[in-house]
Amino acid sequence: MSTPLLSLYRRITRWPAGHWLFSRAVCFKAPYFASISPLVTLLEPGRCEARIRQHRRISNHIGTVHAIALCNLAELGGGLMVDASLPRDMRWIPRGMEVKYQAKARGVLKAVATPALPIVSAASGYDLPVKVSVTDAADVEVFQATIAMWVSPRKA
Repeated sequence: MSTPLLSLYRRITRWPAGHWLFSRAVCFKAPYFASISPLVTLLEPGRCEARIRQHRRISNHIGTVHAIALCNLAELGGGLMVDASLPRDMRWIPRGMEVKYQAKARGVLKAVATPALPIVSAASGYDLPVKVSVTDAADVEVFQATIAMWVSPRKA
């Protein structure tokens, strides 16, 4: 069974420029993500991959990608992954994020979001840690995050 988000992703990404179009649709729904110009390259239950390219708008005074842009990328990937993975009777919201800046973030950056625990239906809410790793073009991890997601049953 597929979530509405995952069904949309699978349908749109079959088209030429489909990944770009899907990414723009996500930014239309959640406009703040547009500030980093993301490209969602993979979305499946339990995994989301997205990329950003360094540009002036998200660079800081030392010539690297700004820390908040990296947090934005992590939340985008983590949120899409959870949304694409949840049973239809569940919903989610981020509660917090712990981050580590590992190295200078420059150029094209790739985020990979995965759950730290199985995503399941439950009668009550539960904490779901989501791990996000961001690497540069040389596959060096420049940033890592753990996003605390609160998963709970949808209200009737």
